[in-house]
Amino acid sequence: MIRSRPPAPHRLSAPRRRGRLARVLAASACATLVLTAGASAAQGAPGGGGRGCRPTLAPGAQTFSVQFEGTAYRVPLVVGERQGRGRQVPLVLDLHGSSANGVVQAGISRFGDIAAREGFIVANPSGAIPLAPQDPPAPDGSWAWNVPGVPTTAGAFPPAGARDDVAFLTAVIDQVDAAGCVDDDRVYATGYSGGGRMASTLACRLSDRIAAVAPVAGLRAGRPAPADTTVPEVQDCTPEDPVAVVTFHGDADPVNPYQGNGDLRWGYSAPVAVQSWARIDDCRVGPVRRTVSEHVAAFTYSGCAAGADVEFYSIAQGGHTWPGSTQGGPPEVTQEIDASELAWQFFADHPRQHARRG
Repeated sequence: MIRSRPPAPHRLSAPRRRGRLARVLAASACATLVLTAGASAAQGAPGGGGRGCRPTLAPGAQTFSVQFEGTAYRVPLVVGERQGRGRQVPLVLDLHGSSANGVVQAGISRFGDIAAREGFIVANPSGAIPLAPQDPPAPDGSWAWNVPGVPTTAGAFPPAGARDDVAFLTAVIDQVDAAGCVDDDRVYATGYSGGGRMASTLACRLSDRIAAVAPVAGLRAGRPAPADTTVPEVQDCTPEDPVAVVTFHGDADPVNPYQGNGDLRWGYSAPVAVQSWARIDDCRVGPVRRTVSEHVAAFTYSGCAAGADVEFYSIAQGGHTWPGSTQGGPPEVTQEIDASELAWQFFADHPRQHARRG
């Protein structure tokens, strides 16, 4: 029996239009790309999504070096076998939770298995704010993302000079695009916990690059309003292009509480985050509830701008977990659904449509 309550119907109004967000970094034809672990050392052709693109990434698991502000960052990739010469492929950014890293997240989500099967690229970059290691320590370190205006799990705001992760992840997109012939209309982001917050931030600030997001236990629609953390700060999430959203959250989550808390890191509830994205995407229908399994219900908003649907999988008795994962989760992780498979199905159905709010 589903114990969680559906998001309450509300009136959906179009948000105020904002000025176009400038791209944080432009794709560079001269980007230095260093590929290891089976990847070709040849440099990618500029404009990976364009016609005549010649991919230099070999299929399979590998490490890709992203150059950003004078530093080379090692990013694990899985490159699926593409069908047809020069065929453009989707890209999924898969972002780890706080006190983890890209390698750990790859094991939790297993998005690499789906990429290999379906023929797309998945990237597992790591944050750059160091956190105290977990017990036992995670291989490759314990890191947090620099989510603008939001404290880390250590309880403090990112230090001055912390890496700009919106800009860094834009560089990841651009440089993988140049080497991998990415379809610019099929760039997606998912993430767990703090990585879900970071993926949500990309939806807010990079709507001209990101077609859809799939946060797990971490969907946000802007930071909590400092004066009233039960609601989002509207001006912190003003995407000009609609972004489709699918998200997953357990109603017994002790870390990012389903009903929210007074923490500036979390604040408002998961249903409020979903409702806020329905408003942002100008959805006209919903929420429509359907029973998925004994403990899982889905709530869908449709009729949204540019087909940017919003879908919420609410998990009764679910904890702070990645549904369907067999690694790195406590006993209450549900096996009734597989968040990675559902996220990929949602991504495949939601390429970016070139239609802005009218």
